[in-house]
Amino acid sequence: MSAPTLASLAADLAAGRTTSRKLVEDCLAKIADPNGEGQRVYLHVDKDAALAAADAMDALRKVGAAPSRFAGIPVSIKDLFDIKGQVTRAGSRALDDSAPAVADAPAVARLRAAGFILIGRTNMVEFAYSGIGTNPHYGTPKGAWKREVGHVPGGSSSGAGVSVLDGMAHAALGTDTGGSCRIPAAFNGIVGYKPTQRRVPLDGAVPLSFTLDSIGPLARSVACCAAMDAVLAGEPEFELTPRAIKGMRLAVPTTIAMDELDSVVSEIFERTIKLLTEKGALIERIEVSSFNDIPLMSSKGGFTAAESYAWHRELLAAKGDVYDPRVSVRIARGETQNAADYIDLLPMRRSLIARTEATIAPYDALVMPTCPIAPPTIAEMDDDKVFAKKNLMALRNCTLINMIDGCAISLPISRKDEAPVGLMLAAAGGSDRRIFELAAGVEKAVRG
Repeated sequence: MSAPTLASLAADLAAGRTTSRKLVEDCLAKIADPNGEGQRVYLHVDKDAALAAADAMDALRKVGAAPSRFAGIPVSIKDLFDIKGQVTRAGSRALDDSAPAVADAPAVARLRAAGFILIGRTNMVEFAYSGIGTNPHYGTPKGAWKREVGHVPGGSSSGAGVSVLDGMAHAALGTDTGGSCRIPAAFNGIVGYKPTQRRVPLDGAVPLSFTLDSIGPLARSVACCAAMDAVLAGEPEFELTPRAIKGMRLAVPTTIAMDELDSVVSEIFERTIKLLTEKGALIERIEVSSFNDIPLMSSKGGFTAAESYAWHRELLAAKGDVYDPRVSVRIARGETQNAADYIDLLPMRRSLIARTEATIAPYDALVMPTCPIAPPTIAEMDDDKVFAKKNLMALRNCTLINMIDGCAISLPISRKDEAPVGLMLAAAGGSDRRIFELAAGVEKAVRG
C-alpha cells in the first residue's frame, strides 16, 4: 500500500476512519523504533504537546470546528525555525545556551493555525550550509538508498526528508537557499518545493542568505506540497488541476545543468524526457547563456558567504571551535569580501534575472535533473576533497533557480530498486501555481 497523502489523511479524519491521536501515536512509534533513523532524524520530539494538540483537534473535529481539513495531521519542523518556548539550535552546538523563542516563526504559526500537529524538530546540516546532509554534532540520518550501506540524505533539510520518507511525519517544513528542500526530496524519493521567495515570510528562521533563503515543504506528492505551500504563503487552498502533458512546452537548459551527470542520473532523466515526449510534451534543449554568470558571482562565496558571515561573525569569534569546520570555513569566506565586492553582486543578479527570464519566457518550465549526482555514501564523506566536490555537485542545479529568484519543484522519477533521482521543474518567480499544475501532470505521467 502506498504511503498516505495529506488529502487521503484528511479524508480519513473527516470520515472517522482514523483520529489525530492515532496518527501522532503512529509517528511517535516510528520515531522511537530503535531499528529506525528516529534518533538521528529528530533533535527534539514534542511528545506530550503533540498528543495534547491531537486530542484538541479530534475534539474540534467532532463538533465541526476543525480549523482546516488538514487539522490533526503531524508534521516535522526543521531545527532552523523558532517554536515558542524552545531553543532554536540550527543543527549546531554553538546556540545551546540561547534563550527559548518567545514566539513561533510565521511559517510555524501558519501551520499551527491550520491545525497541523508539530511533532518535533528535525536534524539538519549545521546552519544549513551544505547540500549533502551530514552533521557531526547529532549524527547523519541514512537516506532512502541502500540503508544497509548508508547513503547521505541530502541537505540541508536532511531530517525533514527522512521524517517524511519513514512516516515519522506526513509532511515537513524546510528551507531552501540552494536546494535544501529539493535535494533531500531527490535523494529520498519524495517531493520538495522551493517557492518564489517573497511568498513566505523568513522571520523567525535562522538565516543563511537573506537574498536567497526561501521556506518550503517536503511531502509525498505534488498536491501535498501545494497544500502546504498555500498554508505557508497565507493563501487559500486552490483546486490543483494537473496540466495535460500534450502541448506542454518544456526546455532542458544545456548550459551547466547537464554537465558531468552521473550515468544513472543521465539514464533515468533521459528515459523520463522520452516518456514525456511520447505523451505529447514539446521539449527543446536550449542554451541559457546567463547561467554562465553564476560561477563568477560565486567565486568569492557570493551572497551566501557574505550574508552568513555578517550574521555569524561575533558567534564565530566566541565559539568558532564548536562549529563543524566544513561549515565555519565556508562562512569565513565572507570575511574576504569587501563592500564593493558585495555591491557589485546586486546589479549582476538583477541582470541575471532579467536575461534568464527573457530566455525562458516562451516555455512553460525548465526541466532538468534536480541533482547531477546520485546520493554518495556517508562513509565517502570522511574525505574532505570528496565531500567538497560532491557538495558542490549536489547544490549546482538547484542553486541556478535560487539565483534567478525562481520557483521549482523536485519529483521522484526512479523505479523500484534504482538509485533515487529527482526531476526538477522550474520557472521565473511568481509562477508557483503554474509549476504545481505542470508538476501534477508530470507526476501523473511518471507514476503511471
